[in-house]
Amino acid sequence: MSKQPQLNTGELPSRADTDTRANAGACGAEGASNPARRNVLKASALASLAGAGGIAGGLGMKSALAADAAKLPEDYVAPGKLDEYYGIWSSGQSGELRLIGMPSMRELMRIPVFNFDGAIGWGITNESKRVLGRNAPLNGDLHHPHMSLTHGRYDGRYIYVNDKANTRVARVRCDVWRTDRIIDIPNVQAIHGIRPQREPKTGYVFANAEFRVPAPNDGRFLDDPKNYHSMYTAIDGETMEIAWQVLVDGNLDNTETDYEGKYSASTCYNSEGAVTLAGYMQNERDWVVVFNIPRIEAAVRAGKFKTIGNSKVPVVDGRHGSPYTLYVPVPKNPHGINATPDGKYLTANGKLSPTTTVMSWAKIDQWFAGKLKDPRDVVVAEPQLGLGPLHTAYDGRGFAYTTLFIDSQIVKWSIADAIAAYQGKKVNYIRQKLDVNYQPGHNHSSMGETRDADGKWLVSLNKFSKDRFLPTGPLHPDNDQLIDISGDQMKLVADCPVYSEPHDVTIVHRRFLMDKVRRVWDRADPFFAETVKQAKTHGIDLEKDSKVIRHGRKVFVYMWSAAPQFGLNEFKVRKGDEVTIVVTNIDHIEDLTHGFCLANHGINMEISPGETASVTFKADKAGVYWYYCTFFCHALHLEMRGRMLVEA
Repeated sequence: MSKQPQLNTGELPSRADTDTRANAGACGAEGASNPARRNVLKASALASLAGAGGIAGGLGMKSALAADAAKLPEDYVAPGKLDEYYGIWSSGQSGELRLIGMPSMRELMRIPVFNFDGAIGWGITNESKRVLGRNAPLNGDLHHPHMSLTHGRYDGRYIYVNDKANTRVARVRCDVWRTDRIIDIPNVQAIHGIRPQREPKTGYVFANAEFRVPAPNDGRFLDDPKNYHSMYTAIDGETMEIAWQVLVDGNLDNTETDYEGKYSASTCYNSEGAVTLAGYMQNERDWVVVFNIPRIEAAVRAGKFKTIGNSKVPVVDGRHGSPYTLYVPVPKNPHGINATPDGKYLTANGKLSPTTTVMSWAKIDQWFAGKLKDPRDVVVAEPQLGLGPLHTAYDGRGFAYTTLFIDSQIVKWSIADAIAAYQGKKVNYIRQKLDVNYQPGHNHSSMGETRDADGKWLVSLNKFSKDRFLPTGPLHPDNDQLIDISGDQMKLVADCPVYSEPHDVTIVHRRFLMDKVRRVWDRADPFFAETVKQAKTHGIDLEKDSKVIRHGRKVFVYMWSAAPQFGLNEFKVRKGDEVTIVVTNIDHIEDLTHGFCLANHGINMEISPGETASVTFKADKAGVYWYYCTFFCHALHLEMRGRMLVEA
């Protein structure tokens, strides 16, 4: 593998420590039986013998240890060493985010978003219900995680995600890895592709509504597809309020932004306006829709919009012939759309065509300036890559990597050579095709959606796994494959089974996140500010007081937790009371998390160091009910419990 320039990561382990890659046993094309993996244990044993044998023994083992180290699998990250990247995975139908260390591919954490999570109490606690809103605990279909950016570089503040199933967009804070906002998108149905603005910083988050529906969708025009529409939505990434929407022709799919803050663009299929499978595939070309953001903003300021139904969101007409949009004809049922890290080009992948269409942002500028007449004049290349191109990633060195769903391959190709071939030159733009297993959808390169694309790793998210893993019944895991792209040739490194169905991933170097992640909660954090405010009205010091306060049939139970005890050994309520239990973890030691579970009530919540969590329920059963800590926190963890006594 060719060497890459070292990144300045301060006192963190260098790539020399971590880049020999990870997880001996968690996943791997080489598998647990690989001698290279066994050599890890062998090397440890040899090192112990060297220590016991003194200086001479130690010197005698150096060559053996060096030889063993050379055989380590490429994805190995040694115990105690850190991964170089965070992989931020979507989960599809599970509705959560998953944090994966890369290159080890070790799962680090799951962050509930659009789902119920009994481990931490997401959908149970009052704090999570305030975020989930009226949809709690409605499960979602989470597809596309993207990090906020400043000047085209990740800034480590937020991850934005979509819920296709329930037409929502959520924001996840990267300092505590908790979802802090979820909003419903009006006038549309099924948010699919989303993308944050890159420049100057994430102002808007753009969201595609894929399915065409009447607007308003109130029972009129039920069987009149001519009155069905899709819209493009701009969300303020800071306030999570909807700024405007644009009415379009066709079904929007995926979306992308430029590196100057002027344009965004979406693939758009169903130019036929159909409602059946056969109808969706009739035309040989559909569109990429380019949105002129300054013009749309000016139209909204000038009042050139309408509102729909009860929604107050400004809706601008961006259908064919609009001054706010450009419709670029592209082959056929286009799907993925991805901008190159140098800010020059945009590629759209023709799902039912063997081609990928390369467009120039500079020529898009010229088209909106009236210097080009034909929308196809913005196209600078259309390489034929193989069957079923879906998504394209980049290495920052001028090469693109496109998934071929039908061929079960990833193709590496030269952007410059594809442009030259489009101009009539005889040049081979394809560098390599790598078999993947099987049917790849999204792929993602390390830092590949930013100016900092580093060309080290590629992940292929494959929809089928077939014979790659032990059988698990009719439902198989998906297969995420780790690929080394640092050299001239792609090299498959590891197979990693994942629970269905991860859809997309963002790969972020740890330097953008590690110093932003909190190790304990800030007592002034807005996540539980409402609960703290309520405690103040009761005269409660959450870190010192453990007491019961009754207001009629509403009972508030406040207690602290400190390993290995709760502040209250027992409390008493009456059958029929509405009970709110508030627990504050006063242990401020990193990793010393407590849980609070109330037996036979379906209540469990996690309380990390410095955090306050609360739950409200009706005490509808008389008797004795124990509560206990669910996170192993102390040698006397099993004894950390108390009683709720419910009087008949």
